[in-house]
Amino acid sequence: MGKKHFTNGRLEKLVDRITETYQDDSGINFIDADNLPVRGQIVEVLGWLFEVLFPGHTGNRAVTRSNVRFIVGDLLSQIYVALVEQVNRAYQYQCRIDNCRHCNCRSMAEKVTEELLMELPRIREQLKGDVRAAFEGDPAAKSYEEIVMSYPCITAIATYRIAHELWIRQVPLIPRIMSERAHARTGIDIHPGARIGSHFFIDHGTGVVIGETTIIGNNVKIYQGTTLGALSFRRDERGRIKKDGKRHPTIEDDVTIYAEATILGDVTIGKGAVIGGNTWVKESVPPGVTVSSPSPDLVYRKRQTGRKKG
Repeated sequence: MGKKHFTNGRLEKLVDRITETYQDDSGINFIDADNLPVRGQIVEVLGWLFEVLFPGHTGNRAVTRSNVRFIVGDLLSQIYVALVEQVNRAYQYQCRIDNCRHCNCRSMAEKVTEELLMELPRIREQLKGDVRAAFEGDPAAKSYEEIVMSYPCITAIATYRIAHELWIRQVPLIPRIMSERAHARTGIDIHPGARIGSHFFIDHGTGVVIGETTIIGNNVKIYQGTTLGALSFRRDERGRIKKDGKRHPTIEDDVTIYAEATILGDVTIGKGAVIGGNTWVKESVPPGVTVSSPSPDLVYRKRQTGRKKG
């Protein structure tokens, strides 16, 4: 049986069939769209920001007390130039969608980028609290260095704290690109629109979901598999999902949420409450209350070994 060759004629027909699908621009075509942010460059900027926030932890630059000012200055200059370009592209994209012809996207990008950089000292102080919370909340933690270099929650929370600053300044696309990068690396999905207080710790982390309108207070600890999600979606007269309004939980200070708990809707978990593992919560919980699910009925069977005598 002879081999079928991918002839030029068959190749041209396939090219025609594929390019025909590009005619309906439904948001997945990036042709003639040179004003879209570049994902790879945003990830690179995120890496430089991590070097500023956690100097020396990547090993990419040997940081000493004598050269730290030079390194930080060099990084900030790189971040500024690259991020202005990407934010400018994001604003241009939004202007194209909105058919806007009046915005000075470059000037807006410069302003937002400078504002983010000016927030870095405050973000670093927040992250110190997050690392401290991890050290104090996990008996397996041996050092702060171990937490920064290996705990997925620090990668996810640090990325969130950067992306959130761009989100509240209404920068299109880039905050979600950053947060989904962290999601892919850590298994922790934190929407950049969420509001999260200080000393936040996610133990283990895999499968955690924190929705856009979630509010989390100070000294909150959550475990793997926790979902802070929406209960239902409001729809307009055409049946389309409404994308505004608060639809996720509010978690007050000093709350602990154990593994695989699901908290849905615009409910409030009061200060100091404890939400047990594998619970399903759809109503507000008063302060100081512990919520738990009934213990399952377990069946133990002794394993039989050997053959029955015949």
